[in-house]
Amino acid sequence: MTPPCPADGPQPVLPSCRTWSLHDTAASRGIEATALASSAPHALMARAGLGVARLALAVAPGARRVWVAAGPGNNGGDGLVAARHLQAAGWAVRVSLLGDTQRLPDDAQDALRQAQAAGVAIEQGLSEGDTRETDLAIDALLGLGSRRAPEGAIAEAVRRLNAGASPVLAVDLPTGLCGNTGRRLGDGPLHTAVVAAHTLSLLTLKPGLFTAAGRDHAGRVWLDGLGVPPGSEAPSAWLTGPEALQALLPGRAHAQHKGSFGDVLVLGGAPGMGGAALLAARAALTAGAGRTYLARLDGDIAPDPQRPELMPRSLAQALAPDLLRHCTVVCGCGGGNAMREHLPSVLSQALRLVLDADALNAVAGDAALADRLRARAARGQATVLTPHPLEAARLLATDTAGVQARRLQQAQALADGLQAVVVLKGSGSVIAAPGRTPAINSTGNARLGSGGSGDVLAGWLGGLWSQAGDGQSFEAACATVWLHGRAAEAGDARLPLRAADLVEAMATRLPTLPR
Repeated sequence: MTPPCPADGPQPVLPSCRTWSLHDTAASRGIEATALASSAPHALMARAGLGVARLALAVAPGARRVWVAAGPGNNGGDGLVAARHLQAAGWAVRVSLLGDTQRLPDDAQDALRQAQAAGVAIEQGLSEGDTRETDLAIDALLGLGSRRAPEGAIAEAVRRLNAGASPVLAVDLPTGLCGNTGRRLGDGPLHTAVVAAHTLSLLTLKPGLFTAAGRDHAGRVWLDGLGVPPGSEAPSAWLTGPEALQALLPGRAHAQHKGSFGDVLVLGGAPGMGGAALLAARAALTAGAGRTYLARLDGDIAPDPQRPELMPRSLAQALAPDLLRHCTVVCGCGGGNAMREHLPSVLSQALRLVLDADALNAVAGDAALADRLRARAARGQATVLTPHPLEAARLLATDTAGVQARRLQQAQALADGLQAVVVLKGSGSVIAAPGRTPAINSTGNARLGSGGSGDVLAGWLGGLWSQAGDGQSFEAACATVWLHGRAAEAGDARLPLRAADLVEAMATRLPTLPR
């Protein structure tokens, strides 16, 4: 249950019931500069520090002792303002100020003077046992401007925050986390960045809180916009909500029939991998496709005893141009090396195409296939690619670490380079398309780390897209990824969600439609 919090203060972001705008460092700096120019001196920091204190009171209502680790910049100033308010609320407050008090920025200098005047206990540097006998710790060390891994006393403070028994509330960003990318600065191990229970993002939401290592470090994310509208700064990305899914599944009219919802052809399932194609086909069927055809590369055309509604087809039947042009084609699930020889026909003929797994590996290893893929957009043929980081790395001729270090940028580069919608899977899946602001998915957890979950995603995407209008491939991808993640949130996070069960879980986790 969400802890109570004043409606005009910090607001919970996850689980997301709406789409949120995300702003990277440059955009956030622009919004901040505009706000500072129109605000009274020190007013913005006063609001920020008050927001931190209010959230601390909301998420730790029984706490009475707090340690504030304050850095040498304005992030530390926010922590000093919060410390003053928490002391006024009756808490025992200790502040470790890690910075030269004579070199603090003007706003932080003012916050320090006010905290000292209020009698807040402020120590210069770290002392032994900073986290001992503490109910809550506040990470106000480094904020948006951090570009390198914490060093010296800051690094030691990070270690103590992570080693302490009390939960951590991070101010704006967990120290050591890149706000743009979600990677740990310096690419060090987990302990080189603060692992927070809560993060209060100030003024704007930063993309790095929601992708790569961001979710593991930020904990529960909150936003305090400080009463400042984004203004003219365009979002760097969007954090998805259920709106796209609600728009694509508005409800079925009484007079509609199976011919109203499009057809899907699943092509995959090489010898020993037939289950992948079967999972994709079941997902497409459950997502609502009017008819779902299944063509397996292992030659099996037996009906599915669990889902006899699926319509088996031979490879010759499936590759007929009329069927390829008529269906939304999901290609590659369990395709193996046998997938490669069939891709030229599929890339040439399919009007709507989802490429997954071995189809992507085939494209990565064959420049001619990549050229055929790029040529589809000019003919008005839409494509969605669903790579995991290793498959994306092969397509981009880089390595997995390079993809994960810049997930938003790499997904966009892949979308632009291949002229397709791209779903870069992983923690905070990124959905990118040529000429569009990318999206980061807000749902999901590690329960999806099980064999076959990607096949379910590809199949469901095909089934949902088959019902959508032309030009809605990006929306269908965002909606599917959101629902795919939402389905994993209902069960025990310590156990994987088996792929066959995932299909049914997605069917039961559809959001309530607005009346």
